[in-house]
Amino acid sequence: MKKVKNEIELVKEALRVGSIYAAKRGVAEFEGTDSSQDKITYVYRLLAHDKLIQPLAKGDEKEPAMKHKLALWMARQLPSDHPLLK
Repeated sequence: MKKVKNEIELVKEALRVGSIYAAKRGVAEFEGTDSSQDKITYVYRLLAHDKLIQPLAKGDEKEPAMKHKLALWMARQLPSDHPLLK
C-alpha cells in the first residue's frame, strides 16, 4: 500500500463528507459519541455498497486499509489545487 500525502487529514475530510453523504441519503446520522473506528467502517461500507469505491477483499477489511481507501477516494474528489493535495 503506497502512502498518500496528508493521509490523516484526507481521512478526516472523507469522514466529514461521508457523514454528510450518509445523512443526505437518510441512512445514518453520526453522534459526537460515535468512535472514529465505527465512522470509518460505516462510511467505507456505505461507499463500497454504493459502488463509489472498490471494496477490499473479504479478509482485508482492516481499519488501516479502510482508511487508505477513504483517503484515496477523498483525494480524487478534491480539486487539483486543494491544499490537502500539496
